[in-house]
Amino acid sequence: MLLVKLTYLVSASFPRTEQFGLTSQMRRAAVSIPSNIAEGAARGTSREYLYFLSVARGSLSELDTQFEIARMLNFIESKHPAFQQLDTVSRLLTGLHRAMHKKVKAGR
Repeated sequence: MLLVKLTYLVSASFPRTEQFGLTSQMRRAAVSIPSNIAEGAARGTSREYLYFLSVARGSLSELDTQFEIARMLNFIESKHPAFQQLDTVSRLLTGLHRAMHKKVKAGR
């Protein structure tokens, strides 16, 4: 959720011409991450949860790429806290995905 907040704060400073471009794409990708985690958790089966975690990881990869594009366009500085938050979320989501994958393989 912090990554969503940071994404909204960062993208608010982008040029107005990006309102329907990069800004919109980044915000959708950021919101998609916790939304898919929540939806998967509510589905009730480990297999479905694993699927939605995979979708969340895809959205995180999209967002990471979009942050890099924003950095290359000089819309954001390389040392912005959002980059560290991206890494943190990536590590946490990867760990959760691995744990659920093991659980699914074990048949639980």
